[in-house]
Parts: sequence; structure tokens; C-alpha cells
Amino acid sequence: MNFAFSEEQEELRRTVRQFLEAKSPSPEVRRLMETTEGYDEAVWKQMGQELGLQGLHIPEEYGGQGFSFVELGIVLEEMGRVLLCAPYYSTVVLAANAILNAGTDAQKQALLPAIAAGESIAALAFTEPNGKWDASGITMEATASGDGYTLSGTKMFVIDGHTADQIVVVARLAGTSGEEGISFFTVAGDAAGLTRTALSTMDMTRKQAKLEFADVKAEQLGEPGKGWNALSKTLDQAAVGLANEMVGGAQLVLDMSVEYAKVRVQFGRPIGSFQAIKHKCADMLLEVESSKSAAYYSAWAAAEESDELPVVASLAKAYCSDAYFHCAAENIQIHGGIGFTWEHDAHLYFKRAKTSEILLGDATYHRELLAQRIGI
Repeated sequence: MNFAFSEEQEELRRTVRQFLEAKSPSPEVRRLMETTEGYDEAVWKQMGQELGLQGLHIPEEYGGQGFSFVELGIVLEEMGRVLLCAPYYSTVVLAANAILNAGTDAQKQALLPAIAAGESIAALAFTEPNGKWDASGITMEATASGDGYTLSGTKMFVIDGHTADQIVVVARLAGTSGEEGISFFTVAGDAAGLTRTALSTMDMTRKQAKLEFADVKAEQLGEPGKGWNALSKTLDQAAVGLANEMVGGAQLVLDMSVEYAKVRVQFGRPIGSFQAIKHKCADMLLEVESSKSAAYYSAWAAAEESDELPVVASLAKAYCSDAYFHCAAENIQIHGGIGFTWEHDAHLYFKRAKTSEILLGDATYHRELLAQRIGI
């Protein structure tokens, strides 16, 4: 397997990095994370209309650019590097993929062009107050009503759910359990009977919401009762995307640690010359490079729709979660006292690392899932 990126892919990385460094410096991240919306609308439109980032991996027939998950992984890695405050992960990685996996051709034609153009923000409402990530955690029931359905219940931890124009909701048909009866629906963000409440989160750079449905009219997405395979694939793709995003953050905290170790002087010499600091940085480098191997391979598997995707998605999510969190914690230790202060950015990456570790299931959950998938 050749992990080298093509010249075109490297140019994509350079372009995206230049854009994000200009639009998402630390002061801007801190400003946006204090707002309820959590993003800059002008930058969001610029991402879609000038760079085409929202439609990067969406097929051309649905208004996108038709690139693969490998290119999407590159963009996510660069976004993780700067802690971009924008509803990109929720809209592109979660909701758009759910529509691609579950929707009919007509539904894709209707829903995806607005997302690809940066004109619409979307969210995937999957998790519930029980906090489970598997099929048993979906208890919200969809009730047949005339020629459609109504939804009642609560969805929790919905990324950007309070600002989304379109919400893809996962529910189950009445009388079903387990993987049977799981269905996808779409609901407008301003639908009657829908109450959206922004949640207080540890990682303020990634907004979440609580959505309460009270007989909310919903449009069926795909075939009712046959949505588990589409949901499982969507969550695997989301794990791949998150792994690549975590790689970007892990690389940044490594760079931050190495740079500080070069300039911080203690006992008349740079702290990077001390064996304890050398070992920490070397261990971090090993974890970051190994994370890249896992994340890049999983992006390739997603791009090729390989049969290996379920296995490598869980592998990448588990390893990258542990590696990013460890690197973020070591970054604070290497910085010493200032690493614990609000003024320093180390805590922002630490909080993103911790929440990313838990999102979609922690490393322990994915190692167990990996064992099941390979038949151990």
C-alpha cells in the first residue's frame, strides 16, 4: 500500500492550510467558541462557494466535486490542526454521508446540492439520553401519520443541532428492536414541535444540542425499517473522519511541544536537552506517525468502499483516540505551569482530544467492536 499523497492532494493540503491559518487563528477560535452559534457565517459560505470544501467528496451529480474520502481526510486533518469552529463535521461527515448512504436518488438530488454549496447546515440526530452508540440505544419511535411519519422523543449530544437547517433523524418503527426497524427521516430545523437547546460542553469549539421532538412531522429518507446498514456505514465513515481530524490535532500539539522544548531554558540549557523531555517527545512522535498510518489507511478503505472498512474504522478510532489524548496531556506537562493556564492554547487541544475520544464511542468500545468484527 502506497501512503504517499499525490501532487494534487498535497496542493489541496497547502491551500486548505493557508486558508485555515488565515481564518482560524487562536484569537478567532476563542471568540467563536464563546458564541452560541459557534461559527462565522461568512467564512462558512467562503468555504463552500470559493473552496468547495463542503461538497468535496459529494458526487458531481449531486452538486459536489466528486473527490474521495482521502481528500476529505486531508481537509479534516487540517481542520483538526487549527480547531476550526464550524459545522463541517456535522454537515459533511455525518449528515451528508447519512443522506448518501440511506437516501434515494431523488432525495439526494433534493438535499445535497445546498449542502455542497455551503448554503445549508445539516446535523445527524442519532444518540439519545442513554448515551449508547449501538442499535440498542435508538429508542425514539416513528409513528405513521397519513402518508408520512411523526417523531416524538429526545435526541442528545447532536453536534450543531441547534443551528442546523436540516436534521437527519434516526428512529425506529413501532414494535421493533435491535437492528430491525431502524429508519432515517429528515426534519427542518424550524419544524413545529421541535425544541432545540444548546448544551454546555467541555470542548467549547464543538457545539452540541439537545433536540426534543413532540409529534414533529418528518420526511422519510430511504426505505423505512431498513436503515441499519446505512447507519452502520455512516458511523464507520464518521469514525474515519474523526480519526483523521485527531491526527491533525496530535501533530499540532507535538509541534507545539518540540518548539517549546527548544526555547524554554532551565538550569542554563534548553529543556529539550534533558532526557525526560526527549523521551516524551520521541514517544509522542511515534504515536503521531502510527496514528497517521491508521487514519490514512482507513480513509483509503472508505474511499474504495473496501470490505475492510468496518475493521479499520474501529482500529483507527481506537488508536487515534488514545494517541491524541496522550499527546495533548504530555503537551501540557512539557509546558509546565503555563500549560495549565486559560491563556495558553494547550487546554483547548486537551479538551478537543478528550471529547473526540468519547465521541462515537471511546477506545475501549471500539476495541471490543473490532474484536467482534474480526470474530475474536
